[in-house]
Amino acid sequence: MRTYRQLFATPEFQPLFLTSLAQIAAQTVSGLALSTLVYAATGSPLLSALSMFGPSLAQVIGATALMSAADLIPPRAAMSGLALVFAVATAAQAIPGLPIAASFGILFVIGVLASVGGGVRYGLLNEIVPKQGYLIGRSVLNMAVGTMQICGYGLGGALLAALSPRATLLVGAGLYLAAAVVARFGLSGRPQRATGRPSVTQTWRNNAALWASAPRRYVFLALWVPNGLIVGCESLFVSLSPRHAGVLFASAAFGMLLGDITTGRFLPARWRRVLGAPLRLLLAVPYLVFALHPGIPVAAVAVMLASIGYAASLLLQERLMALTPHELSGQALGLQSSGMLTMQGVGAVVAGVLAQWSSPAAAMTTMAVLSVLVTLSLARGLRAEAPTTAQPRLAGV
Repeated sequence: MRTYRQLFATPEFQPLFLTSLAQIAAQTVSGLALSTLVYAATGSPLLSALSMFGPSLAQVIGATALMSAADLIPPRAAMSGLALVFAVATAAQAIPGLPIAASFGILFVIGVLASVGGGVRYGLLNEIVPKQGYLIGRSVLNMAVGTMQICGYGLGGALLAALSPRATLLVGAGLYLAAAVVARFGLSGRPQRATGRPSVTQTWRNNAALWASAPRRYVFLALWVPNGLIVGCESLFVSLSPRHAGVLFASAAFGMLLGDITTGRFLPARWRRVLGAPLRLLLAVPYLVFALHPGIPVAAVAVMLASIGYAASLLLQERLMALTPHELSGQALGLQSSGMLTMQGVGAVVAGVLAQWSSPAAAMTTMAVLSVLVTLSLARGLRAEAPTTAQPRLAGV
C-alpha cells in the first residue's frame, strides 16, 4: 500500500480518519475556549496555559494506570464511549459559575482517559490497514492532527469573537458527540485484542513486559526524549520573538507536513532503515543556529528543516510494531503516544526554566544540544535489525 487512494479505499479507514478529525477539532476549539475563560477569571498566564496543555501531562497517569484497557475493550465501544464522555465533560465545563478547581479536575480526567484513547485509535489503525500500510496510515493521521489544529484554532478564534467562551465550549462538546456517532456507526464491531479485565495491575504488568525488551526500550526512548526536547524549543517561540512567533510555528507545521508526506508516501522501504538516523539528528541540529541569534528568515528555515525530522517518529513507530506482539499493540502505541506528550510537557517546562535563567536563544541551543546527545547515545541500541514480524505471544498476556 503506497498511495492515498489505496489507503482511503481500505474499509473502515475513512470513519477512523473522520473520528480523529472531529476529536482533534473538538480538543482544539474547547482548549482555546477554556484557556480564554480561565484567563478571564484568574488573570494568570500560568493557569491559562495549564488549562490548554495540562491534559498532556495527565496522560502519564493513564499510561501507568489504565493503558491495559486499550487492548482489553472492543475498539468501537472504546472510541465511541470515550468521545461521548469527552462531550459530557466539555459541556460540564461550560456551566456558569463552575469553580476553576472543578474545571481542572475535569481536565485531569480527560487527560487520563485520552491516553487510553490514543492506544485504542492507533491500535485499531494497525488492524484496519495491512502491515505495509501502517506507515502511510499513521502519516495521514499525523497530517490530519496538524491540519485540524490549525483549522481548529481558527474556528475557535472566530467562535470566541462571535459567541462567548462557554458557547464555544458547547460547540467543542458537539464535535466530540459527532466523533462518537461516526465511531459507533462507521466502525465494525471488532473484538478486543487481548483477554482479561482492565486494571492498574494489568497495565503495570503489560508495561513491564513491553519495557523488558531492550530493543523496545531504545525505541520508546528515541520516540519520547529527543522529540520532547525539541518541542521545548518550540515552546519558546513566543518569548523569542512575540511579533514573529506565528511565522516560526507555521514553518514548524510546514516542515512536519513535508516530512510526513515524504516519508509516508514516497520513501521506499529500502531507504527507511538508512534515513532513520539522519532524520533523528535533523530534528535537533538546525536549532544549533540559534546560538548565533539569527534573523527571522534564517530562523524560520532552520525550524522548517528541523521539523522534517519529526518524520523519524513514523519509522520508529513502524519498528515498534515489528517488535511488539499483536495483543499488546494498542498498549504499546498508547504508551508511546502518552510518553511523547508527557515528555513534550516536560520539555516545555525545562526550556522555560533555562530561558528564565539565560535567554530563549540560549535555552533553545541547549535543548538542541541535549537532543543531539540523547540521539547519539541511543544510536547503538537502535542499530540492531528489527524482526520482520512481531514477537510471539508473551506468556501470561
